[in-house]
Amino acid sequence: MAKGTENEQVRELQARLRQIGYFHRSPTAFYGALTAEAVTEFQRKRELPATGSVDETTWSRLVGMTRKPTENELRPRTTNELDTPDPRCMEGRVLCISKESRTLAWMIDGKVVSAMDVRFGSVNTPTREGTFKVDRKERTWTSTLYHSEMPYSMFFSRGQAVHYSADFAARGYNGGSHGCVNVRDKARLAQVFEQVRVGDKVVVHW
Repeated sequence: MAKGTENEQVRELQARLRQIGYFHRSPTAFYGALTAEAVTEFQRKRELPATGSVDETTWSRLVGMTRKPTENELRPRTTNELDTPDPRCMEGRVLCISKESRTLAWMIDGKVVSAMDVRFGSVNTPTREGTFKVDRKERTWTSTLYHSEMPYSMFFSRGQAVHYSADFAARGYNGGSHGCVNVRDKARLAQVFEQVRVGDKVVVHW
């Protein structure tokens, strides 16, 4: 396993690293920079080659120190920890959305006002990455393509929006969106919806 890998073994890797204090967020199944840093630190402490990638020796050592993760450890319902904000999020009014930590931070002038867990599109319908602007807001909306309810929608990229998802609230990360950024905390999103203005920046990044 190395940077760019995305599968269930990576999810298990992250859960095991979390058990012993090297990974401080909910497992995402994506091997990004944060996972590589955690692996590197684990390797250093055990005097293994600090490559940041997982070879057979590293995996065996980790498995020997940890237990098989439970379903709740693999897909916890607890709030994910925020990443260090992307530099593009540090000025102005921004919905700063991280695919690696699966979080949305509503930020004003570099300060986090509110944060929440989010879920993204599947492999076939990915959430687009980049810098966008909120082009419209809809307190109540039904998808014209998928006929699903999308309360508190903030559209930012050709039909993709940040919105509340009852499915995400019920099933967690066992499901996925059709490209939108799903939020499961309806009350928190409702508060942010009232604050966000059309024209505010949206940054979607790893």
